[in-house]
Amino acid sequence: MELQTDKPIFFASDQHFGAPTRKESKLREAVFMDWLVHVEQQAGALFLLGDLFDFWFEYKKVVPKGFVRPLGKLATMADQGLPIFYFVGNHDLWMTDYFEKELGIPVFHKPQDFELNGKKFLIGHGDGLGPNDLGYKRMKKVFTNPFLKMLFRWLHPDIGVALAQYLSTKNKLISGAEDIQFLGEDQEWLAQYCRRKLTQQHRDYFLFGHRHLPMQIDLGQNATYINTGDWITHYTYAELNGTTLSLKTWK
Repeated sequence: MELQTDKPIFFASDQHFGAPTRKESKLREAVFMDWLVHVEQQAGALFLLGDLFDFWFEYKKVVPKGFVRPLGKLATMADQGLPIFYFVGNHDLWMTDYFEKELGIPVFHKPQDFELNGKKFLIGHGDGLGPNDLGYKRMKKVFTNPFLKMLFRWLHPDIGVALAQYLSTKNKLISGAEDIQFLGEDQEWLAQYCRRKLTQQHRDYFLFGHRHLPMQIDLGQNATYINTGDWITHYTYAELNGTTLSLKTWK
């Protein structure tokens, strides 16, 4: 997909609204809403790279309670014609068509190639890519198993959502809490993934979330890997102005 705009393009990930408690989440949500107002006034496009929620599961007739303000704001922004793109993360990989039908926001389940202002991007959430993340790769096979998803759907939403929220914060394989430490430019497994993809096709920028660590790594060959960090500790995002992509902190 190609997108050319003289306005800034914004990228953010890993808000994890709903965690660790609704009360604490509301405080972070207010900060993110403030940022969305800023984006709405300036943006030529908005990319959300996954894990907007700490848990999200779409039943046929039910969506999880809460998150009215960010969902409503995103719907308004999309209705006003702002292109918004959503990439499913490991905490909301059960998304189906709610965003597309209700908000008018396309949803992607795998990394996608974009050309933005003449620069080539590979964009995704980042979970399960590269040589590491082995525990989650095993868990993802369970999460995406059609039979197990059907069994979970049969649970009453009050039970299913409560169970998933508990596991999301308590299970280290699911939460990824053990992995939030910088491994070094050579050992960062998403950077290793980007270097491998670079041998197959040139991109100017590889843009991911998932690691909860804002980072920018030079991959050589005029290519850069950027991780957008999170809205739990860092409150960071990426902004493309013209052809220059940079990490910023919202204060």
